[in-house]
Amino acid sequence: MATFLYRLGRGAFRRRGLVALLWVALLFAAGFGAATAAAPTSGSFSIPGTEAQKAFDLLDKKFPGMAADGATARIVVKAPAGAKVTDPGPKAEVEKIVSGLKTGPGAEQVASVANPYEVQAVSQDGSTTYISAKYTVSGMELKDATRDALKESGDGAKAAGLNVQIGGDALMVAPETGSGEIIGILVAAIVLVITFGSLVAAGLPLLTAIIGVGIGVSSITALANVLDLGNTTATLATMIGLAVGIDYALFIVSRYR
Repeated sequence: MATFLYRLGRGAFRRRGLVALLWVALLFAAGFGAATAAAPTSGSFSIPGTEAQKAFDLLDKKFPGMAADGATARIVVKAPAGAKVTDPGPKAEVEKIVSGLKTGPGAEQVASVANPYEVQAVSQDGSTTYISAKYTVSGMELKDATRDALKESGDGAKAAGLNVQIGGDALMVAPETGSGEIIGILVAAIVLVITFGSLVAAGLPLLTAIIGVGIGVSSITALANVLDLGNTTATLATMIGLAVGIDYALFIVSRYR
């Protein structure tokens, strides 16, 4: 393998003009494919082969209605000073939240909503309670309508004077690439310039990483529908590709020197 890689590197250097041209052509081809391909329709997120995924798959097989890897949400409701959530007014507002999640927008993705008064989820002093909601899909796969319904579920209770806080991975959205990656590249460029003392030497690892990530992400986007790839795949590829692309370029330079 060492001999093969040496010959590959030597051959690429000797024909560096042709090799650079081929990489640029590949980048444009992948970019054209990504621009003309349909957007990915799958929002699923799974890592086959991991212990956690095997556990989720086993639970889904043995308990089909459990939605083991489905998103969860917890809505905490606190009564105003001097009142209790078991009082008629606050209790009615809490039960409205429960029924709204069960029958409102996005209810088809709701697996279960626990009524806190039936499952004894009320604090000893009666000031606070919480509602647990379970969904049939992961947070990445929740529809916007479902997520919005969860966010707005406590508006009525808030208007009635109750303190409502909502949490859980049901509110999780797919990470977006953009400014964070640009800032990371700028920081990496500064560190590389200080390390190498040369703009050319610092720019080479960044350039190869950006071209490699561009080809990889464009190819993923172009093949997303064909291979049923989730819409988070390109985001993860960008984050990992930039880090690994720069890191391995530095490793190769270090070994060469």
